[in-house]
Amino acid sequence: MLFDQRVRTELHDAGVDPATLREIEERVAADARETAERVEDFFDAHDAVYSDMELTHSSSEHPEHAVEYADLFTHSEDVRGFLRFDTWGAYVENARVLDAEDGEATFVELELGQTVHDRVRFAPDRARLE
Repeated sequence: MLFDQRVRTELHDAGVDPATLREIEERVAADARETAERVEDFFDAHDAVYSDMELTHSSSEHPEHAVEYADLFTHSEDVRGFLRFDTWGAYVENARVLDAEDGEATFVELELGQTVHDRVRFAPDRARLE
């Protein structure tokens, strides 16, 4: 459910009928599923990606990460999951596509949890991050 009970009540009082609310929620959920697929496809398409993440032991402004997999799922409008690199991984929330070419994601941003606790942008090359 996208809208909590308080918001639903206000929308109903403003004249939005339940069928319209369901339609909106279905469209938002479909958009989240599409985003999850596009972000997974982005990581599947690259053996390595670069990020704007600050790493303690990295001398590079945009470190390279060898991609193992991205496993994302949706819950209503949320895109969550796990991103695994060669030596580490992190929980993912709020994934989004920042740029695309021919429908394919070329630049993505994720909120990485636990060990990182930051929004991080990923690209197939360092130049894209500058």
